[in-house]
Amino acid sequence: MLVKDWMSREVITVEEDVSIMKASKLMKEKGFQHLPVVRQGRLTGIVSDRDLKEAHPSKATTLDIHELYYLLDKLKVEKVMSKNPYTVSGDETTEKAAVLMLKHDISALPVVDRKGDLQGIITKGDVFRAMVSLSGIYQAPLQLCVEIEDRPGSIRKVNEVIRAHGGRIVSMITTYEQAPKGSRHLYIRTKDVGDEDALFADLENKFKLIYRIHDELD
Repeated sequence: MLVKDWMSREVITVEEDVSIMKASKLMKEKGFQHLPVVRQGRLTGIVSDRDLKEAHPSKATTLDIHELYYLLDKLKVEKVMSKNPYTVSGDETTEKAAVLMLKHDISALPVVDRKGDLQGIITKGDVFRAMVSLSGIYQAPLQLCVEIEDRPGSIRKVNEVIRAHGGRIVSMITTYEQAPKGSRHLYIRTKDVGDEDALFADLENKFKLIYRIHDELD
């Protein structure tokens, strides 16, 4: 799944010389948690609501309200923003965006083109939506996890069993994590199974069925 299909294209930006008070007000009004920072239209950084909160004086400050507002109005975004932020292009995958966010403990990535021009922004929330869509949970609440041998043809055999019971596969993901050496785990969401108990018995007879679950969604 590509970043360009899940990113927000309508991006509000701020210039480097905008005060943190104005940036905070803008975030609150628009319901944003991140603002790309630009200089003459070119991306130079990104500022988060956490950056702005950390820049505010402590509640224990002896400043009166007028002094506090004066200070916040003078402090510029460029002083608290993350400079040279990590970015992705719209033609990269949401999985790569997720890896970058996890690796660098960040919650959003500006999306840029080959020239470095800002095209959008993708957040953890956008990645979550993409992953949920990829999982197929809304179309198939039933998920099976089967341990299979790591060799050609193993997945096909599981598919044949499910189809023999009328099942239609909505999504399929394999992983080597938590699986014994020489094996992998196959996560399948399927629907339209005629007799689920008969399917489970058939799978357990031919493979190692790790679990089966019906996700109840409100």
